Amino acid sequence: MADADATVGAIVDAVVATAADVGDALADRRAYRDGENPSGERQLAADVYADELLEDRLLAVDGVGTYASEERETVSVSDATAEAAGGKAGESAAGAVHVACDPLDGSSNLKSNNGMGTVFAVYDEPLPAPGDALLAAGFVLYGPITTMVLARDGSVSEYLLEDGDREELTAALTLPEDPLVYGFGGRVPDWPEDFAAYVDDVEDDRLKLRYGGAMVADVNQVLTYGGVFGYPMLEGAPEGKLRLQFEGHPMAYVLDAAGGASTDGRRSLLAKTPAELHERSPVFLGNEGLIDRLEAALSPSR
Repeated sequence: MADADATVGAIVDAVVATAADVGDALADRRAYRDGENPSGERQLAADVYADELLEDRLLAVDGVGTYASEERETVSVSDATAEAAGGKAGESAAGAVHVACDPLDGSSNLKSNNGMGTVFAVYDEPLPAPGDALLAAGFVLYGPITTMVLARDGSVSEYLLEDGDREELTAALTLPEDPLVYGFGGRVPDWPEDFAAYVDDVEDDRLKLRYGGAMVADVNQVLTYGGVFGYPMLEGAPEGKLRLQFEGHPMAYVLDAAGGASTDGRRSLLAKTPAELHERSPVFLGNEGLIDRLEAALSPSR
């Protein structure tokens, strides 16, 4: 069994290589398929293609015990884990790590040719796993150029991805101290009153609205310019839309390592443990001051 550091490095290499293939295949996979993913969302051919590539390549990495994604109902088990644990997804070979992915975040943007990405997280506990079990996390952004942001060992780096290779663009990436942008999902009429009041407060700070419908692209705006992103609790959907294991945890890990913070409205996302693989959570990410203000605004009702 490979050691954890070597395994994380091999996982990142596999994500980089897969990003090149996913990016090249997007134009031919814009059609919706029959059926839905476990969260009740329609799947594009590109969603399934990215998921199958990542599953195949990540489970082939020495030291990876299991793979899970928001595109599949259950955890997939590596051959080594199956042999060691009789194929039980909740068990794994000693020392194995576990990978959770959103293979193509924001895939609904494919039709309109807007930004989307791949989110990945490496845990040292079987899935569903708590936020404090994260070893590394990051995302690939398919934009005008393809980039990757990686959080590992308390530091964040940004890379340019080309032809399956990566070149470091920014080492020790941190959030700007003076925030400039904000973006929140959900229908405004469905926002709780206390959250809507917080948004008004943010707008009074003259932050610029930046929301494109793909979490990867919107969070990258916050990392670049400073600010706050969120998909809030909604009237009729108190847990919001985003999945904690596949989206909330990894993005919170990145923002925390970059000097920012996360919350579900009450506490850090990294302090949460999902009871179910596809559990949803309100997700807010950004500069610490903006996150503190959000928690204060929501505390009477939350």
